[in-house]
Amino acid sequence: MNKAFISTDKAPAAIGTYSQAVKVGTAVYLSGQIPLVPQTMEVISEDFSEQTHQVFKNICAVCEEAGGTIQDLVKVNIYLTDLSNFAIVNDVMSQYFKQPYPARAAIGVRALPKGVQVEIDGIMELPSTN
Repeated sequence: MNKAFISTDKAPAAIGTYSQAVKVGTAVYLSGQIPLVPQTMEVISEDFSEQTHQVFKNICAVCEEAGGTIQDLVKVNIYLTDLSNFAIVNDVMSQYFKQPYPARAAIGVRALPKGVQVEIDGIMELPSTN
């Protein structure tokens, strides 16, 4: 199978040696998104809820560029520098997903790039075109 590399200016540009997403067949592997505003490449704010919303907006943009929607995500990994923010993640996530929800893991980490509080990556399965 061929690999397609996904890139959109509606999400932050890669700040390292990675692609925003890679599509193999109908599977799309999304790199971690942090709360950078694509136009400025700056962190949206220090507010955790605003950071989480920006991450989901960035994920939506990458999903759309890959030919799907955030609803096509089958697995997400959420990295948090403070697990006490988990309830806020649930609230924000419920504003972007409808049931059935994707599989998910929430992982507490010591630090994230650019000092942000949340990063999310995922795997998307595109609807078959057959």
